[in-house]
Amino acid sequence: MRMLRACALLATSALIGVGVTGCSGEAASGRPRIVVTTNILGDVVENVVGDAAEVTTLMKPNADPHSFEISAQEAARMDAADLLVTNGLGLEEGLQQHIDRTASAGVPTLVAGDVIDVLPYTSEDAAGADDPHFWTDPARVIDVVDALEVALLDIDGIDAERIRARADDYRGELAELDEEMSTAFAAIPADRRALVTNHHVFGYLADRFDFRLLGAVIPGGTTLAAPSAADLRDLTDAIDDAGVRTIFAESSQPDRLIQVLASEAGIEVDVVELFTESLTEPGEGADTYLTMMRANTERIADGLNP
Repeated sequence: MRMLRACALLATSALIGVGVTGCSGEAASGRPRIVVTTNILGDVVENVVGDAAEVTTLMKPNADPHSFEISAQEAARMDAADLLVTNGLGLEEGLQQHIDRTASAGVPTLVAGDVIDVLPYTSEDAAGADDPHFWTDPARVIDVVDALEVALLDIDGIDAERIRARADDYRGELAELDEEMSTAFAAIPADRRALVTNHHVFGYLADRFDFRLLGAVIPGGTTLAAPSAADLRDLTDAIDDAGVRTIFAESSQPDRLIQVLASEAGIEVDVVELFTESLTEPGEGADTYLTMMRANTERIADGLNP
């Protein structure tokens, strides 16, 4: 019944000009369809699923999860999914209308933000909103894997034994990553564990590994906001008071604003690029979640250690 429903949805989409070719191709394989919104979650899902299902990740490498858009064909894939996996917590701002539509249509959906211990943004300008950047804490990603395993085992035709084995293996890799990060950050003196970035993205990392968040160049929780002159002055004062000499710019956004901040502070600072909200293309330094987090750990430790 689920496969028939998927075919009907795709056929309807083609009739209204969406441009989908019908139910040949993916459906012909006989495997369930999983659609994932962000590429970080896409990598996590692919590690757990393997070839037990066909995984489509909507967000392209090096994209901004707050503003990326999808094609009509990709929207139709969401409608035909056996499982839709989303980040939630307001992250996929440009995609929310599609997520709401598929939920209303009854597409089974796993919202990662619903299965973790959620933190609010630490900044007042975010008005206490939930922070969606949970993946900076590997322990919370393990929580997502636990929930993903349950959701996958509920799909007709899934290879349950294979899913269980792959989920166990990936949990082991995440636990190893968590231990590596703990060891690296423990070597940073407590008075130097202060993070400044170009927008609020490290709340979960700070909570897990005992960092202080001095602030962010872009206020609130979205890259679609913009700083005021007062925002820059306040953050400049905090940086100067804390004696911070390294600030971090995320790879999904240009670092122009954070370079302006460094100039406005009137002090000599290093600007270090981190991979935060998107994976990269292969060979660009962060093409998997594990690679991204290890690269960030090394750069943060190098930047903050004496």
